[in-house]
Amino acid sequence: MSELVVANIQISSTLDYKSNLEKIKTYLSQAKREGAQVAFLPECFYSISNGREPSPHLVEWNNEHFDNIRQLAVDSGLFLIGGSVAFKTDTGILNKAINLDPQGRVIGSYDKCHLFSCDITTVDEQGETKRKKINEADIYTAGKDPLIIDVLGWKIGIAICFDLRYPSFLQYYYDNKVDLITFASAFTVPTGMAHWHTLLRARSIEGQCYVVASAQCGENNPGIHTYGHSLIINPWGEVLCDQKNDEGTTIVRLNKEQIRDTRSRVIL
Repeated sequence: MSELVVANIQISSTLDYKSNLEKIKTYLSQAKREGAQVAFLPECFYSISNGREPSPHLVEWNNEHFDNIRQLAVDSGLFLIGGSVAFKTDTGILNKAINLDPQGRVIGSYDKCHLFSCDITTVDEQGETKRKKINEADIYTAGKDPLIIDVLGWKIGIAICFDLRYPSFLQYYYDNKVDLITFASAFTVPTGMAHWHTLLRARSIEGQCYVVASAQCGENNPGIHTYGHSLIINPWGEVLCDQKNDEGTTIVRLNKEQIRDTRSRVIL
């Protein structure tokens, strides 16, 4: 399939998975009506914690939370790609992207390999200094392997948030000539303002492929504010859409001809 119609969904998830599900269902229905075939979801779309402890709504294969997520794909009739959840295993909690086809079948899962760590000091409008220190390894166990899946003939590389900063890791996707890399994210506001657009454009240019970055936005929990600006970027590094700070969905038609054209212009 030379064309792919994608929906990029941006939400402000909270700890309450039920309210998150209701929002996502609305956006998926809209995406389907507008002709989308594939929907991309952000990091921790199901339930987002305070960053210091895991969500109590942990997904496991075949528990009620997995069934809820699976039903999103079935009810919408869309591929659900990239979005991650807190996933419980015998050895720890993973930040896992579960990729589903329209029948609710798993077509591959990816565990976030690079866990976020930051120690940032900012000054607010009143001149007060604030320090934010986050170490995702306090909650999650890191994954080990990249993942490429096939969706309607498109090779898609799966990555999550902080993976964006590791081009050596992403080189696997570049070497395998993926058509698209997705970065489900919940970027902080300070790091988002500084680096989000620059890094995502760089990854599309390096891979000569589309980049779809579905992001969390707004105030998710007290003390947790995310940057938003879900982006779709073409293989030349041009931003096709930027969802700013609003919840919702954006529909974009992608074409493999643009990938071929870019790769013929600059041969890597």
